Amino acid sequence: MKLLRYGPVGQEKPGVLDAQGRVRDLSTVLPDLAGDALLPASLARLKALDIDSLPLVPGVPQQDLRLGACVGQVGKFLGIGLNYADHAAEAGMAVPPEPVVFTKWTSCICGPDDAVQLPRGSVKTDWEVELGVVIGQGGRYIAEADALNHVAGYCVVNDVSEREYQLERAGTWDKGKGFDTFGPIGPWLVTADEVPNPQALKLWLELDGQLRQNGSTATMVYGVAFLVSYLSRFTTLQPGDVITTGTPPGVGMGHKPPMYLRAGQTMRLGVEGLGVQTQRVV
Repeated sequence: MKLLRYGPVGQEKPGVLDAQGRVRDLSTVLPDLAGDALLPASLARLKALDIDSLPLVPGVPQQDLRLGACVGQVGKFLGIGLNYADHAAEAGMAVPPEPVVFTKWTSCICGPDDAVQLPRGSVKTDWEVELGVVIGQGGRYIAEADALNHVAGYCVVNDVSEREYQLERAGTWDKGKGFDTFGPIGPWLVTADEVPNPQALKLWLELDGQLRQNGSTATMVYGVAFLVSYLSRFTTLQPGDVITTGTPPGVGMGHKPPMYLRAGQTMRLGVEGLGVQTQRVV
């Protein structure tokens, strides 16, 4: 299933994409795609529905029908840094001996096609296409062998990052990761049963029509199953938590000389089978 949330900012309703690419309303079935709605039993109930019997929502998704973040009421938005060896090299950093973990404040979350805002005075805002992992069944000390059973589904994330705030402001990476609009998520949450191997997905990003990132999750240093297990050692994972798993090379910081986002530019990005995002920089 391709689950989604549609409607104006702050008034999003749950929906599902039908076989014709139209949105069907789920609000009579569940209040939101959040928390316990992402548990395995809830997803099984949704899968058993006759999708074509649900109310049809007017409009074309991502054209005249706005989509919000595909997960609501996110409790934790966890990021993994330097998780592609070739990206670590372009950043001039060593591949870490265990995952680098940071948080993106949940107030940064926005829809997949909402505008990305440059912070006041920012000159080093950067792009990062990433595979997002949404937790279904929560837990702690999750065994790696069982970890993928705790995943509700996958989505596209743009881990927008202000590099000066991240690396030059005498503190944690979090400063550069959580500004408002720095967390576009979606367009849809593709349930795990439709993604048999999360380590075999192409991902890419274009800036003003020029291909800047072109990679594959096959080259991740730490795979999804390991990351879910690893993070559960330090925090109890809960339904609806989002993990963004790192980016392949081609970010602005890695160019010689570096190039960063400017107002008026457009990012377009996607992950194989998970949809496409488009954001204008303002």
